[in-house]
Amino acid sequence: MTRIFGTPITLAEMEALGRAALARLPAAFRAQMGDVVFQVQDFADSETLQSLGMENPFQLTGLYEGHALTERSIEMSGTLPTRIRLFRRPILDEWAERGNETLEHLVAHVVIHEVGHHFGLSDADMHALEDMTE
Repeated sequence: MTRIFGTPITLAEMEALGRAALARLPAAFRAQMGDVVFQVQDFADSETLQSLGMENPFQLTGLYEGHALTERSIEMSGTLPTRIRLFRRPILDEWAERGNETLEHLVAHVVIHEVGHHFGLSDADMHALEDMTE
């Protein structure tokens, strides 16, 4: 995505980048995403930050909320929907700090990390999944 310097990316534009990253997942992974809700917000809310023991909202770029597929059981019916949230401002801040990668790559990295939690993947497996989507 080419941006004019100083023009901020909108929530909708970042959501489009995130959905594009989801669309690049291997078919076997996409098929198992089910009804995961995907959202982009400017920052995590204070309750979320507090539950994670964080004070600085710029520390959290994404969050998986739910139970990994490997941990689900019938007793979990009626729980809140599984959700992946990206946080636009922290992602943009990290992108500016890194300065050596595209925004698309960073958003994909965050998305794949959160998708990895959905599947109960290890960090090494998450990196392998990221390599498959490039």
